[in-house]
Amino acid sequence: MLASRLLSILMLLQTRGRMSATQLAEELEVTVRTIHRDIDQLSAAGVPVYADRGRNGGFQLQDGYRTMLTGLNQSEAETLFLAGLPGPAAQMGLADVLSTARLKLLAALPSNIQPSAERIAARFHLDTGAWFHSVDQLPSLPVIAHAVWGERMLKMRYHPSGEIDARVRKVAPLGLVLKSGIWYLVAQNSRSVCTTYRAANIFDAEICDETFTRPKQFDLVAHWENSVREYEANVYHDYADVRLSPIGLKRLSLLGPYVTTEASKTAGKPDRKGWVRCRLPIESIDFGVRELLRLGDQVVVLGPPYLRAELAQTAERIARLHEGRASRRER
Repeated sequence: MLASRLLSILMLLQTRGRMSATQLAEELEVTVRTIHRDIDQLSAAGVPVYADRGRNGGFQLQDGYRTMLTGLNQSEAETLFLAGLPGPAAQMGLADVLSTARLKLLAALPSNIQPSAERIAARFHLDTGAWFHSVDQLPSLPVIAHAVWGERMLKMRYHPSGEIDARVRKVAPLGLVLKSGIWYLVAQNSRSVCTTYRAANIFDAEICDETFTRPKQFDLVAHWENSVREYEANVYHDYADVRLSPIGLKRLSLLGPYVTTEASKTAGKPDRKGWVRCRLPIESIDFGVRELLRLGDQVVVLGPPYLRAELAQTAERIARLHEGRASRRER
């Protein structure tokens, strides 16, 4: 534990620069006193770490001091080779950079670890795209990525899905997120409100000379996770009271993980035939009808009455269309 913590302190100081004892303690979940003892041990081991006194002081490494990668164990090295995604890197215009970085990393690894690290690429492939979905055309993604990295304002035309006109916007790009094969830009608008834009709907992106100050407390991962939860909670405005057969329960995954999770929270005990009563979140009546039809005859809608009536009418219209076609073929 001590050796791991000392290495973590060393890596933090190397990657982040000067850090206070309080910051290190919070990062490693130990006391400030423990950090001071650890710094003393690093100094005794010959690591050139020194302290700046005063209000804005802290610990930092001597300029030019770098650690080597020889401290990586086999599992850590193999995990690093899983971290690079060739597809997304190519979409951002970084395919050659990623390839060069992988070669440099491989060359820096101890010889006994190199063979197992190389085998990772041959045995594991990460495909981030969803089934039956074409890949978005992303002509602006490399420009967006450079604006994010350089903390420069981005001027773009954004064409929201379902709208005719594309408006010109100027935003402060805070980060890019890849979810289920779809790229999203998280950016601050002119009112300093964080907004999410689908990258495929961004056109004519231009990097401005103007820079921006990144919010100190902004955490891209935490922001995205909160946004996803809020979206999923707000997009579903109604519920369907249903009974599902055992097959219907298995097909429930077709409606997405959020629906499946919410259904499990309200599911009762199965009856003698294995049917279960529960509540399914739906966006609207029309959307609910379309989604519930995917479950076929393995679901019975109990309520609300207007959803049950609309589903029954839709099923009747489908039945009449198919009966008519069958009779015409028979003639």
